[in-house]
Amino acid sequence: MAHIVITSGPTRQYLDPVRYLTNASSGKMGASLAQAALDLGHRVTIVTGPVSVEYPQAAKIVHVTTTEEMLEATKLEFTQADGLIGAAAPCDYMPKQVETSKLQKTGNGLTLNLLETPDIVACMAANKLPKQWVVAFALETEDVRFRAIVKLSRKSCDMIVSNRADAMNSDENNVEVISRGGKVLDQFHGPKPLVAQGILRLIDKHLIATQG
Repeated sequence: MAHIVITSGPTRQYLDPVRYLTNASSGKMGASLAQAALDLGHRVTIVTGPVSVEYPQAAKIVHVTTTEEMLEATKLEFTQADGLIGAAAPCDYMPKQVETSKLQKTGNGLTLNLLETPDIVACMAANKLPKQWVVAFALETEDVRFRAIVKLSRKSCDMIVSNRADAMNSDENNVEVISRGGKVLDQFHGPKPLVAQGILRLIDKHLIATQG
């Protein structure tokens, strides 16, 4: 049995006390992956951004809001885990300055100065122990396989799951699972719970079993 940390859902980066940057990630894929892992007998910790989806009761749930909070929580949980599945869609940008009071309309528009947020999966992969493994997700709108393979190499992950932007907030997904070296291990299409089962079978076979 492995202990798997799964990041799930979006994060929020606040502009002021009421407005924030985010995306349409629902947490449905993360919830499906968690259930698939539990069904295989693994122990699961979910680090999740704000979502309305219900996670499996058998999993440990850690709630966060911002990308920085998700990074710190994932760092902590990963120290006690065998592997990480980065299924979350953390907000990639944050404002250079967060206003302490609500921004008011001036009629002149608004210019935002944005900074990149930390790459959670890359950070975990760069600091993992020899027996730990990291699986990333790559969500793209074009050149999906090529960009996934580039991310796989750049982030030093053991496996990556490529999917398209229409997977966000959808009940279905269409993915390719790619291993180191750019080899496509399999493709899965259909309801997210079934796709998650396929992904976990590959993780079991290619990552967990080899570490045992």
